[in-house]
Amino acid sequence: MISLSEIETTSKRATRAVGFSWGVAEEVGKNMRLLELFGLSGVKNLNEYFKSYKKENYKSIQAFSETNEASSIPYCPIELGINFLDQVTFIEKFQKINFKNIAFPILFLPFLSRSSEALGKRILCKIDQKEFLFNFNQTIYSNYLKSEILKNCELINISFLENINTFSQDEWEEIYKLSENTFVEENESLKKDAAGAGLTDND
Repeated sequence: MISLSEIETTSKRATRAVGFSWGVAEEVGKNMRLLELFGLSGVKNLNEYFKSYKKENYKSIQAFSETNEASSIPYCPIELGINFLDQVTFIEKFQKINFKNIAFPILFLPFLSRSSEALGKRILCKIDQKEFLFNFNQTIYSNYLKSEILKNCELINISFLENINTFSQDEWEEIYKLSENTFVEENESLKKDAAGAGLTDND
């Protein structure tokens, strides 16, 4: 089995070889490591994407709105992802944002995972009927784990989720009260022991 380190390095070099800058290539290398780590088909999609990259002349995007639609030419997932990650603190203000017509959308997903870490918020992404939940770049939960190539998608919906507890205040108070049974009561003996060096000075 090929190691994650080799996947990252080779993907980075291949990205540079097709014409991207070394800076972009570094980002793609990290992304391929993430996708393969989380069991998504990163290398397979990247390889197929490179076959069409120069002849398709995929569309770039610099400024974002709540609804973003490419015309007949799909968005480039790499350039879209880099600009999304760079501007995510601004984009978050929309709360929800969608994109229509993205080429090889699997390649866009690692940028969302890293954006989740940058914001300190979970991000929910729906690619047509496929759902992905990004948890601070630590895990990806998904109902889609097929190892296949997605050349395009009609619609991507992205939602920024507020950080909320999974438990009620009553449940928290109950478990906190239980934890208090481990607290050590302070007494005079403990106070004296914690007072410092006492009469002995070793300096």
